[in-house]
Amino acid sequence: LNALRFGNLQDARNRRIFAGVVEGISHYGNSVGVPTVGGEIYFDNAYNGNPLVNAMALGLMETEEIVKSGAKGLGNPVLYVGSTTGRDGMGGASFASAELTDKSMDDRPAVQVGDPFLEKSLIEACLEAFKTGAVVAAQDMGAAGITCSTSEMAAKGGVGIELDLDKIPVRETGMVPYEYLLSESQERMLFVAASGREGELIEIFQRWGLQAVVAGQVIAEPIVRILFKGEIAAEIPATALADNTPIYHRELLTEPPEYAQKAQLWQDSTIPIPESHNEILLKLLDSPSIASKRWIYRQYDHQVQNNTVILPGGADAAVIRVRPLGANPANSRRGVAATTDCNPRYVYLDPYNGAKLAVAEAARNLSCVGADPIAVTDNLNFGSPENSIGYWQLATACQGIAEACQEMNTPVTGGNVSLYNETVDAAGSPQSIYPTPVIGMVGLVPDIGQICGQGWQKAGDLIYILGFSLPTIGASEYLAVIHGLVTGKPPVIDFELERKVQAACRRGIRAGWVKSAHDCAEGGLATALAECSISGQLGAEIDLSW
Repeated sequence: LNALRFGNLQDARNRRIFAGVVEGISHYGNSVGVPTVGGEIYFDNAYNGNPLVNAMALGLMETEEIVKSGAKGLGNPVLYVGSTTGRDGMGGASFASAELTDKSMDDRPAVQVGDPFLEKSLIEACLEAFKTGAVVAAQDMGAAGITCSTSEMAAKGGVGIELDLDKIPVRETGMVPYEYLLSESQERMLFVAASGREGELIEIFQRWGLQAVVAGQVIAEPIVRILFKGEIAAEIPATALADNTPIYHRELLTEPPEYAQKAQLWQDSTIPIPESHNEILLKLLDSPSIASKRWIYRQYDHQVQNNTVILPGGADAAVIRVRPLGANPANSRRGVAATTDCNPRYVYLDPYNGAKLAVAEAARNLSCVGADPIAVTDNLNFGSPENSIGYWQLATACQGIAEACQEMNTPVTGGNVSLYNETVDAAGSPQSIYPTPVIGMVGLVPDIGQICGQGWQKAGDLIYILGFSLPTIGASEYLAVIHGLVTGKPPVIDFELERKVQAACRRGIRAGWVKSAHDCAEGGLATALAECSISGQLGAEIDLSW
């Protein structure tokens, strides 16, 4: 699943970047054999200079086959497997946490170049290697490459790792230790193998056309020791890099900043009643954030491996069939549902409640297809935490996520943080993105035969609205699109009611009473009804006198 945030597409630069991102996701996913089954896309001027691309991937495994990353076993060989190491991706982690300026183009080498076909070979080789039982520990080389993987594996295992850079397969000549250690070349892993069994692992990777060499060993002293040309190039305690993360103590604003206080004082009575509701609805449906995304997702292959139950555009969440592992077909009807959600305008105006709403909407989308929400991964995209407003947005949004996940019983199992998402405007002042804590949530579908989409199914069916809330246009798409205003209070979530509404929705779907379901989100009730009509190719007659 993807969560994309881009600026105004009327700008040629934004259109070019967005088209490239969509093509990149499409090419990589289609080539590696992973279906792109859903996601969300927002467009707002806040992302003109700093677009966001969040990706969420799901995998399936048996819990007893988990391979952990903590190194252990003194003398066990450390294997480097996968692709070769080059100078691409140098300082990628630092680049990802830097403000973008006119000089950022000089850092283009920090962006890695992936090879999806090589990635697919690495995936299959790793899975085959794990089945042998000869892999003691494994970790991918992500941010900071070899530096990160060696230090983290050693620290987690309470041991040390000695690695010889002369044994690392390279794609370029003349590289120095600094480049070896910080390169973020893709499609690489670090293994700790059981002593004496490294040969069978090397054979597997070579058969898949990949590099596989013994590059070091596990040592007793809890350090990372790097050798180069027969000498020690670096030596540092493993925990110094892996565990001793600096803690910054900053003062949290005692009250919301001025922009948020002004928004809270705004009254929707200042907005006149529109003369033509039809025209308003058409303009909302034409808004890029609400309009059909078919022109985007038609470029993706949604049915690789033939397990996709609901295709993009037809429901509030993606649903994937879970094929039974092993001989027991008892769970062959099970599925998983997944979604990514966040209304950044809500979070900007009220980070605490806006973040809560993101969690609730993600759970609501899963419930609308009949899935029980079970877990969350969060993608925390913010501006600089070094200024008081940026820190307030980050701290209060995290508090909102934590409380909402407790209320919805959805533990946060992982995530990532992207800070300093800022550019410099024409006046030389920093311009931050909206605080955007994207919530990726997974749900369990007990029976893939008991799910539904968002489109009306049959003429004559009754339409119900579940739940109740006081109507407000604060922070709405209506205000932004029709009146050009980003102000007002976002809705306030009532979690007791939220849980009841979602439980009723799931029960109705599983009992066969509910034939379609859709949550009310951007654009409100009118947009939700229009989307159900468009998806089902049927109209609706609605009585608002209730």
